[in-house]
Amino acid sequence: MAESFGDKKHEATPHRRQQAREQGHVARSHDLVAAAVLVGAIGAILYMGEGLARFLRGYAEHQLRMGLVEFDGGDAAAWLVAPLIELGKHLLPLLAIMAVVAVASHVGQTGFLFLPERARLDWNQINPVNGFRRIFSLTNFVKLGFGIGKTAVVLAVAGACLWLDRDRILAAGTLDIPKLASEMIAIPLWTALKIGAALLLLALLDFLFQYWKHESDLRMTDQELREELKTLQGDPQIAARRRAVQRQLVLNRLIAIMPNADFVVTNPTELAVAIQYDMRTMPAPVVIAKGAGVLAQRIRRLALEHGVPIIERKELARALYRDVDVNQPIPTEQYAAVAEILRYVYQLKGQPLPGVGA
Repeated sequence: MAESFGDKKHEATPHRRQQAREQGHVARSHDLVAAAVLVGAIGAILYMGEGLARFLRGYAEHQLRMGLVEFDGGDAAAWLVAPLIELGKHLLPLLAIMAVVAVASHVGQTGFLFLPERARLDWNQINPVNGFRRIFSLTNFVKLGFGIGKTAVVLAVAGACLWLDRDRILAAGTLDIPKLASEMIAIPLWTALKIGAALLLLALLDFLFQYWKHESDLRMTDQELREELKTLQGDPQIAARRRAVQRQLVLNRLIAIMPNADFVVTNPTELAVAIQYDMRTMPAPVVIAKGAGVLAQRIRRLALEHGVPIIERKELARALYRDVDVNQPIPTEQYAAVAEILRYVYQLKGQPLPGVGA
């Protein structure tokens, strides 16, 4: 039965995730950034706003006391620049906090992601057909729902705050000017902070949806998974032929060198290590072939065909297979065990035992 191409039942591979990230397709919520900046800015104003308020009050009082003053060009410039510099000193920490919160909320969602190519014009983004499809997409319906939800949250939280602060608002008419000004600033700020916190919670829900949507989009069908594996690992038929050629090369080498082996030590069926020793050219016995599983069986079969003795020594076979590479001499700690086998092999052949390398 033919599979459905839309049946995305496989998790995304690391390669697919990396490709999506390089193209800028990551899970993120712009509302989360905006809400975080709003909460950070209002929190900073509530924490540091007293100094800004004192400056603005002092500046207003100073200007009201000055009355009419004649300025020349230099005085007018100083009169304009000096308060702007002082205002900048008060606003700079606020702007810095907003910038840090904005960057942190972006990085917290996507990590460090720099994609200058995303600034290029993409004609697909202004294609009316694609635009029409996006209008009726699940993402847009969810965005519409979140938009309605945000409006409802703002109205509900603002209404609740005004209702809870109704006594303070009604009593404000009895306050003197400084206290009245303080109340008229504090009440809206705290209301805005509560609205921002509610929007932040809603934005977190939006991010969770975006994450779920992103993961769903990255999932792969059977066909997509096969195509990606084919791209990464090559055509399976070509890979199979390559492995067959490699196996044949190994077999040809074994066929060529096995007649030179003095004996094969086994484990007894899992491992096989072929040893050769020529005292005239070798300072110590050398491992000329080794293998596990099917290759070990092939080494034993070739040894039988060429009359090479097969000796079962489990510990020695494991040690040589693990520690010695092909065409390398055996380690000194194995000299005694190998010499014992060589003595036995030469006795079988009726030959005198040559000295084993010092």
